Amino acid sequence: MKLAVRLAVKMSRTGQAQPVRHIPNRTCVACREVRPKRELIRLVYTVDDTVEVDPSGKKAGRGVYLCPSADCWQMGLKKDKLERALRGRMSVENRQNLLAFGKTLNPR
Repeated sequence: MKLAVRLAVKMSRTGQAQPVRHIPNRTCVACREVRPKRELIRLVYTVDDTVEVDPSGKKAGRGVYLCPSADCWQMGLKKDKLERALRGRMSVENRQNLLAFGKTLNPR
């Protein structure tokens, strides 16, 4: 049995086919909007039970994504959506630090 393999291609200026790069998508835990991974901010639950902003996207631990808008940060932190997604508890101080970071972002 033969399997047909389909590759997404785009045509270059010279008329040759080039493969299209895959862009990974992630979902914001607050608004549930699917966006490219590079447009979202990753938060990671570290081994020392704190939640940190992960700008590189490579820190070890369970990660979730939020939109870069103050509204999504407030919604995610106020309604415990982050804790549910991270499967861990946050301290009050940690929550306040994340809210302060979220206020520096643009409102939607």
